[in-house]
Amino acid sequence: IYTLSLHDALPISLSGNGRIAVKDADSATLILTGATNFQNYKSVTADPAERNAAVLRTIAGKSYEAMRADHVADYQRLYHRVKLELGETAAAKLPTDRRIAAFAKGNDPALVAMVFQYGRYLMIAASRPGGQPSTLQGLWNESNNPPWDSKYTDNINTEMNYWPADETNLSECQLPLFDALKDLAASGAITAREQYGARGWVLHHNFDLWRGTAPINASNHGIWESGGAWLSTHLWEHYVFTGDQTFLRNTAYPLMKGAALFFVDAMVKDPKTGYLITGPSNSPEQGGLVMGPTMDRQIVRALFGETIAAAKILNVDSELRDQLDSMRKQIAPNQIGKYGQLQEWMEDKDDPKNQHRHVSHLWGVYPGTEITPYGTPDLFQAARQSLIYRGDEATGWSMGWKINLWARFLGGDHAYKILQNLIYPATDKTATTPSHAGLFPNLFDAHPPFQIDGNFGAAAGIAEMLLQSDDPYGTPTSLTPVQRGEAPFVNLLPALPSAFANGSVSGLKARGGLEVGIAWKDGKLVKATLKASESKPVKVRYNGKEVELQAKAGQTIAVGPDLAVLSRP
Repeated sequence: IYTLSLHDALPISLSGNGRIAVKDADSATLILTGATNFQNYKSVTADPAERNAAVLRTIAGKSYEAMRADHVADYQRLYHRVKLELGETAAAKLPTDRRIAAFAKGNDPALVAMVFQYGRYLMIAASRPGGQPSTLQGLWNESNNPPWDSKYTDNINTEMNYWPADETNLSECQLPLFDALKDLAASGAITAREQYGARGWVLHHNFDLWRGTAPINASNHGIWESGGAWLSTHLWEHYVFTGDQTFLRNTAYPLMKGAALFFVDAMVKDPKTGYLITGPSNSPEQGGLVMGPTMDRQIVRALFGETIAAAKILNVDSELRDQLDSMRKQIAPNQIGKYGQLQEWMEDKDDPKNQHRHVSHLWGVYPGTEITPYGTPDLFQAARQSLIYRGDEATGWSMGWKINLWARFLGGDHAYKILQNLIYPATDKTATTPSHAGLFPNLFDAHPPFQIDGNFGAAAGIAEMLLQSDDPYGTPTSLTPVQRGEAPFVNLLPALPSAFANGSVSGLKARGGLEVGIAWKDGKLVKATLKASESKPVKVRYNGKEVELQAKAGQTIAVGPDLAVLSRP
């Protein structure tokens, strides 16, 4: 039902056939508002008519030009925080669809910068405080029967939607996700108690507006306990990037603690090895119920470590800290299999010919940080071998993940190769046209069909090529430097592709509350700047060299290619 509110003084009228007639006017502006009766996942008592009227009251008397100017100013306030320049070739003058078609065989670095900023634009548009989190289609679902119900699939896709948030200086865009976690912790506590007899809260592989947390769909992928744990790691990351202790105390820690308590109660000892494991579970989308898949163990290990660190910062729950520390060391470790691969399961049963799109057992490389070239070189090489076995082709979102993984493997040119596979003309499956992952002409990512997480994965991956932080030394059972309260690492140009020979970026964020700018020429660092939000030491690494600097809140330090300080206020 559409209701039109017409001003008597305007030359506009409604005709009998439901059409609008405009006479003696140079232009007409229609303002459409839409609302529902949804209040929250427990209530549908809102008044949509009043909500629409309230919106119209806020813009009463405003011209189209004024409203557009307000919108642009609001958007640019976030968008212009980060600038990326990778150079421009003649390809930049072509229409976007032709640029996508030519990218794999051409040289169009400006299109990479566009894909990066487009991912940030989509996040600004789709996820703002007070709204709902970004779904599988962002907020651009056009169907009443959309793919996968346009839900939140949290065995990777929901998390991938928010990978660029903190690193690309859009931290507040993640707040709708954290609001959803508050709901999920409440409904997930019921599932934990009724289904597992456990404290805390649990979320399986999928949820929607109504915040269901129990297993759904087929058992071989619906029974997966780690969705809430994975999403809880985003809470810690948000604190590490922003340093917001009020957020840590009031929002993050209570949710992290609840997610950790579930596994304190629900984990069991493996009768063969004596290690603690999760289960029943699965390695996402590989199929089959198992005990203790690698991804689960990596996520729970990270969650326990981050909960310990948060509790220590807040000086609370000392007994729980000790318990989590003890249990964390008993979780089954990562294992290297007979093909030199990182095992995906407790058993050494990986198939080197398996090129499944999910690479869940590499979570500890990215987005986790427990497998690194410096602290765990053997596991690092095994994880790299696993990714080689999986191949370079995949669905759109999977290629987004692989870009980030190859960046963490310090393989800039390989990451760029995956980016070339992603920036490719996408097709939806029809009777005459085979489906193909890539980008549609408007740059939307294709699973296929359209699924927006690949856009966000690509944006995050491009950032990871240029900047990485919080690189831990030690074993997976030890805490990272940030978790221990030590100086964070800032790795400059860790995976710079040869295709990005010259460029600059400003406004990226690093863990430890740092804003970073980098300029390079002929593939080599020219200058980097680090602006700290708080006074603390920071370790900077570039090209095999590492220095520790003392940063002061609000001040910017500039370093050269040898990491010598060029200027300091």
